[in-house]
Amino acid sequence: MNWYVVYTKPKWEKKVAEKLTQIGIECYCPIITQVKQWSDRKKKIEVPLFNSYVFVQLQEGDRNSVFQIAGVVRYLFWLGKPAIVRDEEIKSIKDSLKVSNIAEVSVSSIQVGDRIKLESGAFSNQSAIVQEVSNTHYILVLESLGCVLKIKYK
Repeated sequence: MNWYVVYTKPKWEKKVAEKLTQIGIECYCPIITQVKQWSDRKKKIEVPLFNSYVFVQLQEGDRNSVFQIAGVVRYLFWLGKPAIVRDEEIKSIKDSLKVSNIAEVSVSSIQVGDRIKLESGAFSNQSAIVQEVSNTHYILVLESLGCVLKIKYK
């Protein structure tokens, strides 16, 4: 069975994942903990690693079954076909989220167009192409996941 990427309504990732599990579809919504600052307090909250994305594992013929869940918008497509995520990529995401002592990701001497391999963080061991370098952030293209990663630094 393949892993596919389902695009959801904004802020519906956890709800969609819960409902998919209830109807027997194996899914994965990677969650990270962030500290949010309000004017009067700080609070740890759990947010999805990928906004509006949930990974589902099912047979090609069963792909339409996800649309019975409220909040599912469409599948993510890559080069005209439904995006398929390999098992090792899902495992890599799961493994990297187990590491909770990562404080910061920094990169040096990087040029636009360089191909790099990320050494730490949620995307460790992933290959990426540098798309943009600025004074505040890097933008990397993760071709294997079909997404763009923005890394801010201080």
